[in-house]
Amino acid sequence: MCSAQLSAKTIAIVKSTVPLLENAGVAITNHFYQRMFRLNPELKDIFNMTNQQSGRQQFALFSAIAAYAKNIDNLSVLTETVERVAHKHTSFFIQPAHYDIVGHHLIETLRELAPDAFTADVEQAWTEAYGVLANIFTGRERQLYQQTEQQQGGWYGPRRFKVQQKVPESALVTSFVLVPQDGEAVVDFQPGQYLGVKVKPANCDYFEIRQYSLSDKANGHSYRISVKRETGEVAGPVVGLVSNYLHDHIQEGDELDILPPAGDFFLQSAHLPTVLISAGVGLTPMMSMLESIVALKQQTPVYFLHACEDQAQHSFAGRVQQLAQDYPLLQHFCWYRNAPQMIESNQFTGLMDIAAVASVMPLQSANFYLCGPTGFMKAVKEQLLALGVGSAQIHYEVFGPHADF
Repeated sequence: MCSAQLSAKTIAIVKSTVPLLENAGVAITNHFYQRMFRLNPELKDIFNMTNQQSGRQQFALFSAIAAYAKNIDNLSVLTETVERVAHKHTSFFIQPAHYDIVGHHLIETLRELAPDAFTADVEQAWTEAYGVLANIFTGRERQLYQQTEQQQGGWYGPRRFKVQQKVPESALVTSFVLVPQDGEAVVDFQPGQYLGVKVKPANCDYFEIRQYSLSDKANGHSYRISVKRETGEVAGPVVGLVSNYLHDHIQEGDELDILPPAGDFFLQSAHLPTVLISAGVGLTPMMSMLESIVALKQQTPVYFLHACEDQAQHSFAGRVQQLAQDYPLLQHFCWYRNAPQMIESNQFTGLMDIAAVASVMPLQSANFYLCGPTGFMKAVKEQLLALGVGSAQIHYEVFGPHADF
């Protein structure tokens, strides 16, 4: 991925606008989204409106725009970002026409917010620069769509699935086992990836699409997602709109539109020592990784570390215990934030403390996978680095708009 398609003049002009972008901050993306949804309300069928209210999407978009402008002469540094976003876009079924709409509103936003600085040369430079970026994304997304569609059990776009089973896993998490309505096979996935789920809850004017991690190993005929019931009003009245709809209204036998598996966070190797670290519902992709490693019977040491509020919110506790009995190379530990003193040697109270179990883990040779709230993952990563784990050994997944830490 390079900027060879852009002239030196275009690159210089775009980079010159970086201070303007940084001074404006998320005001640019706030204006952009308000403008786009006002003039193209059909895009509300795609965008997560909860993230709009929380401001997470605006911040993520601003960060992406600023990073692109800063690195427009060395786009290779954005390779990981492109891969992550392209995967996410396929789970929303994003099409090239959507990029045209976004590009139009981005240019008009810059014109409206900075009319004096947005000269004809600046407009031309940003139009060209956005075109290159859009081509990079649509090209990669086209590859992902084709790869998935051409595999055994693959498909393109939403596909109708039936809820075969609905199983409570803990006080807040329920699993949904999904089988295709057409009775045909389903494409395999990488342990750690997610599905796009498209629904239209009652009293909603638009469709809602959410991504939920697959929580079991691939089997060729069904998928399992495990959904936490989101509560609270921190981000506005639509917090938990889809999760509560799934919990309260979707029953066994009901049908859902499902987008194919996607995601750039997945098990890198089932043959290296693996440490799976999660908090709350962040254990869902970890369960997929754990089930997959155990099924391969490769004699790979696995360490499963999980933190949650209390025993009532500890999903899959019994399943992990069973796997540990069947797979002697699995060691598992848990931390309960609100619980009396634990009596088991693998249970702790309070926040996760990696040092308490570090002596049993191969810190220098293992791959570490993190999933949970951003603050949790930041704290765990800091602990791992302090223990001598290399940053290249640490992989993580953020639910919702990406955040670096």
